[in-house]
Amino acid sequence: MNEAAPTNEVLDPVPAVFLYERQGSYIPRIAAVHDLCGYGKCSLGVAIPVLSAAGCDVCPVPTGIFSSHTAFPGWYMHDTAAILPEYLAAWKGIDVEVDAIYSGFLGAPEQVDIIRQLYREHPQALRVVDPVMADHGQVYPTYTPELCAAMADLAADADILMPNLTEAAIILGEPIGEEWAGTDISDEEAHRMVKALLAKGAKHVVLKGVRREGETLVRNFVGGQDMGIVEVSNEYLPYLLHGTGDVYASCVLGAIMAGQSLEEAVRFAGNFVHDAMIVSAAQPHFMERGVSFEPLLGQVSALLQS
Repeated sequence: MNEAAPTNEVLDPVPAVFLYERQGSYIPRIAAVHDLCGYGKCSLGVAIPVLSAAGCDVCPVPTGIFSSHTAFPGWYMHDTAAILPEYLAAWKGIDVEVDAIYSGFLGAPEQVDIIRQLYREHPQALRVVDPVMADHGQVYPTYTPELCAAMADLAADADILMPNLTEAAIILGEPIGEEWAGTDISDEEAHRMVKALLAKGAKHVVLKGVRREGETLVRNFVGGQDMGIVEVSNEYLPYLLHGTGDVYASCVLGAIMAGQSLEEAVRFAGNFVHDAMIVSAAQPHFMERGVSFEPLLGQVSALLQS
């Protein structure tokens, strides 16, 4: 359904990096550490269907319960930090094993300790961190400086770290707000940020959302400690939808768990989000409802056949 073919420019020689080997009929299990949002598709409301379509068993670890996403006025949030220790103790009591730990929005700094507990209990699991805390130079309203610092600390442990440019700046201790550099950055600056995030400890980085003045592309840069850097770009669509980052990250992980390489997974995720945004624009009140990905889930399932 892509109306414009994505540009995929290899900047350095990049070997194919496979982070998960799918074994026969085995269904991988993923602990999805995200919030649950009642209205406005994001977080667990996205991760569960997308990863399920990729043939994964999704086990939610709810970090908070929201009435709607925070772009709506008057939203309600319940922080689940107090219940999570017993929640996960019950998992341990029945010997739950997971193949990946995928975290996104967090409600409190203590929840980083919960994720680290999962890391200790499942040392072989793939660690995927989507550091959902900011965008467009601004921190989300529920995030305190302490929570941002805890998220930045967690980022160093990721096998795959997927920040947007604002989140990358926070992790690196660089300016945001009025001093934020914006999305119009050069290849050299994008490379610098990817390498700096890798130097902090992340094994692979997907830096999202470079958009330059006068261009009709959105550029994402992918790098790893075992690879060079590759750019994967898609057509820019002139509207923003809540939840596209969650769809993107879930597609990256779903494609990896289906046996795709990291570069293939990033390319698939960009194409899927592009197409889902076009589907969304045909829906009533689409700017409020979020990204409508449901009719395209067959594309995710098809990864299992490729």
